[in-house]
Amino acid sequence: MKKVFLSILTLLVLTSCSNSATPSSEKSKKTVTVVLDWTPNTNHTGLYVAKEKGYFKDNGLNVEIITPGESSADALVAAGKAEFGISYQENITQARTEGIPLVSIAAIIQHNTSGFASPVEKNIQSPKDFEGKTYGAFGSEVEKSVLNSLMNIDGGNVKNIDFLNIGNTDYFTAIKQNIDFAWIYYGWTGVEAELRGEKLNMIYLTDYSENLDYYTPVLATNEKLIQSNPTLIKSFVQAVSKGYEYSIQSPDEAATILLKAEPDLDKDLVKKSQEWLASKYQDDADHWGMQKLSVWENYANWMYDNKLLSRKLDAKKAFTNEFLPKGDE
Repeated sequence: MKKVFLSILTLLVLTSCSNSATPSSEKSKKTVTVVLDWTPNTNHTGLYVAKEKGYFKDNGLNVEIITPGESSADALVAAGKAEFGISYQENITQARTEGIPLVSIAAIIQHNTSGFASPVEKNIQSPKDFEGKTYGAFGSEVEKSVLNSLMNIDGGNVKNIDFLNIGNTDYFTAIKQNIDFAWIYYGWTGVEAELRGEKLNMIYLTDYSENLDYYTPVLATNEKLIQSNPTLIKSFVQAVSKGYEYSIQSPDEAATILLKAEPDLDKDLVKKSQEWLASKYQDDADHWGMQKLSVWENYANWMYDNKLLSRKLDAKKAFTNEFLPKGDE
């Protein structure tokens, strides 16, 4: 996350404090907004299932799912302009060390499914093979540190990578523009590559570092809402949990629900991606959404050691399991 984003986010929080909902108004509020991190995809299916199947209504909620505009989900949630948003552990970690009151209330996917993808003909089979190659960067400060960590383990040197900023250019377009490899989520872009018949070599972060097995994405809210209206949050999370549990048990039906809500999405991609993610949402956790303190501490310590944080994170305040159906720490 760029420092300019944090500056804007801090400004939004400070200028909107007077507009934050009071405890009394929150108690009567039933219509809530959840902001996606990106365009709708299978990371978000549980939300759409909860809406379509009436789980939100069963909990007395009318939920509006929106995509981010000029302001990100993090900025809108931190400023009290939306009750909930899709975020990432790395964003919340950095935001909280800058005094921005975001809190993760559920892990959408239990383990980090991202990694560095390259066409098989590039012959990139380990981090050391990144040397002499061109990386398609999206502009985050964390990228070089992640690559450096992986390459140090494998005996490579990050200084021997050429960085080319591709911004939001999609992987398949970028790879045709003198890019050798890029950072992707396999559950969407990797699955799309399968459908296209394009074979990839994947180097997953979790294969090389326990510290990089962080929660991405997560469901986030504002610390002030937790204090003022925990009942609202509990009702929302209970419904979302049912949505993801349904998506785990019935991926084909869940994909159909997502496609009904977002008909412009590629049907084959959604179906295959949903099938791939079904076992990843909960994975080895006791139940969907659970988060561990060790995961938050490991990644925060890694960020601090790599000078990506201005100060250490109080990890216990960055997340909570208390709103999950079987909420415990």
